Amino acid sequence: MSRRRNLIVGWIAALLAITLFGNLGLWQSRRAIEKQAMLDAAAQVMRSRTPQPLSLAGDAARAREYDWAVGTGVFDARDALLLDNQQRNGRAGVRVYRIFLPSQGGPMLVDLGWLPLAGDRKLPQVPQMPGTWELRGLLVPPPSTGLALGPGLARQGDALLMTRVDLAAIARETGLSVPLAPRVLRLDPQLRIGYERDLELLPNTLPPDQHRGYALQWFALAVAVLATALILTFRKRRRP
Repeated sequence: MSRRRNLIVGWIAALLAITLFGNLGLWQSRRAIEKQAMLDAAAQVMRSRTPQPLSLAGDAARAREYDWAVGTGVFDARDALLLDNQQRNGRAGVRVYRIFLPSQGGPMLVDLGWLPLAGDRKLPQVPQMPGTWELRGLLVPPPSTGLALGPGLARQGDALLMTRVDLAAIARETGLSVPLAPRVLRLDPQLRIGYERDLELLPNTLPPDQHRGYALQWFALAVAVLATALILTFRKRRRP
């Protein structure tokens, strides 16, 4: 009777573990598929580089899509926005954003590139950018916010330091009278403007291959638990 009870308890624990590991594996698999689809769509746009107007950034129906955009406008005089915890070539730094006012369309964020942080974490100075500018680059969704814990941005000196790109919070904090476009312009690295940058879509996050690797590990753990449960269930009891 005791053996039967132990087997039931053991199988309940095993099934719970198998369900957990299996779901984690499926989640990693879905993330790999999503990210691969994103990379493929962006690669197709960058191969053709068919110019679209910057005003397309404000099209909510294309908020998760990719477009190569070109246009003129001016940078808003408000302070720069610095996204914290941005690694580049093993160095800690921030990603610099400014609000841009296209000649046609509403305000949008422009990613000006990456700047290093000093050891004392003193924020770099980002000068104003007066005059009219002609920009081109890739319209992309803003970086994923992940778990939105605490305030998304806080003022530090002449800049707003962000832990995530929260477009609604940016509009409130900067006093914009209209919402920001749902997409961000990643500038063409060939433009002689801004800071260190590229058009890498997955900086500081896992590529699809790593998600696939983690998925395989979780599935392997689920199989290992099942195999262990079967062995313990059907092994012969030793005679005293």
